[in-house]
Amino acid sequence: MSTQPSLSMAELVEWTSSVATDVRAGLYDVHADPDERWHVRLYCDERVDLWLISWTEDQGTQLHDHGGSSGAFTVVSGELTESVWADGSGTLADNARHAGDTVAFGEHYVHDVRNTRAPVAVSVHAYSPPLERMSFYDVEDHRLVRLAQLWTDDPEEQLPADLRKAS
Repeated sequence: MSTQPSLSMAELVEWTSSVATDVRAGLYDVHADPDERWHVRLYCDERVDLWLISWTEDQGTQLHDHGGSSGAFTVVSGELTESVWADGSGTLADNARHAGDTVAFGEHYVHDVRNTRAPVAVSVHAYSPPLERMSFYDVEDHRLVRLAQLWTDDPEEQLPADLRKAS
């Protein structure tokens, strides 16, 4: 773990927003893979890691956290649906995230992100400190149940097939 201080949420937003502008300007190649979410790490140091991700229709994550890292993401193009765990109510709230939208979150944030529409969606994600682990969850009786915790530096890590929620 880094001895450097983590970036603030405002700094994370600045990173993702700035790089999203660069992606829109064509400074980065973006690919789309219908079989798995395409992603590439754009930058990493002791304080932050930055990722570019594309999402074809029906691609998404399992409900997860970021293992104590704060983060932000900016939707470059398309639309994503983000389901956010509301601990006080024991429910998931769905939010449409459109091109240009940026979401910043703290270290205890639990969410699921997916593309439910035909156009490919593209997003830029930043984590501080850099991602080291993720926990995956299901919701039972209005509470989170942890399915697994994985040590990973890859935000596109997949939950083992035997633990994935049936869609």
